Amino acid sequence: MFSRSALSRGAQLAARRQGSQLAQRRSYAAASSAPSAFTYDTTEVSGVKVATRDSHGPTTKLAVVAKGGTRYQPAPGLTVGLEEFAFKNTERRLALRIIRESELLGGQLVAYHTREALVIEANFLREDIPYFTELLAEVIYQTKYTTYEFHEDVERVLKVKQAKLASDVSALALDSAHSVAFHTGLGASLYPTTATPLKSYLNEHSVADYAGAVYAKSSIALVGDGATTTALHKWTEQFFKSVPASPSSNVTLNSKATTYYGGEQRTAHTAGNSLVIAFPGSSFGTFKPEVAVLAALLGGQPNVKWSPGFTLLSKAAASAPGVVAAGTNLAYSDAGLLAIQVTGPAASVRKAGEEAVKALKSISEGTLSKEDLTKAIAKAKFDALEASQSGVSTLLSAGSGIIHTGKPFQIAETVQSIDGVTADKLKTTAKSLIDGKATVAAVGDLNVLPYAEELGLKV
Repeated sequence: MFSRSALSRGAQLAARRQGSQLAQRRSYAAASSAPSAFTYDTTEVSGVKVATRDSHGPTTKLAVVAKGGTRYQPAPGLTVGLEEFAFKNTERRLALRIIRESELLGGQLVAYHTREALVIEANFLREDIPYFTELLAEVIYQTKYTTYEFHEDVERVLKVKQAKLASDVSALALDSAHSVAFHTGLGASLYPTTATPLKSYLNEHSVADYAGAVYAKSSIALVGDGATTTALHKWTEQFFKSVPASPSSNVTLNSKATTYYGGEQRTAHTAGNSLVIAFPGSSFGTFKPEVAVLAALLGGQPNVKWSPGFTLLSKAAASAPGVVAAGTNLAYSDAGLLAIQVTGPAASVRKAGEEAVKALKSISEGTLSKEDLTKAIAKAKFDALEASQSGVSTLLSAGSGIIHTGKPFQIAETVQSIDGVTADKLKTTAKSLIDGKATVAAVGDLNVLPYAEELGLKV
């Protein structure tokens, strides 16, 4: 086993426990209830946008959030290729060394992407922040993008994920809904399907070029949860100063503004059945509290054991055996998608879909009870506050907010606006959705799954 002295300079620095850090760790229980626990302090350090909040716990989450999600890739597969190259060989370290050093420090390394962001993340003991800050900086501007790693690791993992996607009707339906709703950009699939001609677009050279366009100070944010502002700023200044200030390749990101189109798409599949009914939703840039309350009212799964739940989709699912239904607002920087997704046996999916549309129409007609509105507002506030506690979604939402709007998504403003939602506002919002152009995607037994017209929707 390696001693800490055998690790890199960053790891040696991380090994120096400070008395003040121990005191901070002892105080985390009292400090976690402070208002600042939901607020990120943002600034620019050496040209890098940095957001920090300190929950005073014993661990830290640190992530580079880059404007490199699938909506920005100029060709299919580039985002997932860049994701899979994270924590591979760099100019300074082999992948094996990165793994062993991180394990010796008890750290966890993860890379993932969304439609808008590529996230390179490390979770670790808070005193080890020097090592992992250095590592993240090294990953984004010193990765080698070797040929053998592309063929042995990146391609291999991509094929496994493609095979998994091919049998996931829920993911396929959601991808289809995005494609119909937004066409290009946000309409790009999260993962390329097995039918995508990747050989024409994806190789180690194209991934390296894409990295040069994505990993620039102008397109990234460094977000820390569980770190002091002083510590993160200090190590950011030291390790991120060499990151290019602007794109270092000739690749142009797809930065076209999002337009909502709507429409219908049907795909036959033998692995199951899924139906997505969607409408224009609320974005990060323009938050609509009525949509948040409507998503909470649609709901799906009960929050209290032994109760069917008060939400409209939980009631719809109760009359359709074997169905799983959920209503969610999928928020992006310049658009949103209020999606109702129903999965299960074809006949039950059809029935639950019909009931969901009836429920939405009933809201537009003003039949919502005062009690259900109160419950929906409370649930919307709870969902927003819970999502803002320490976890993956906080780093992602804060970083996405910074790279797209210049500031993190602040929960306090959201909760205040949700309190102002009334029955009339909810009625008006629901009516505008029903009267507008919907997005409907069906995957499965098309002989049974309904058309949009049969549901009473306009496409």
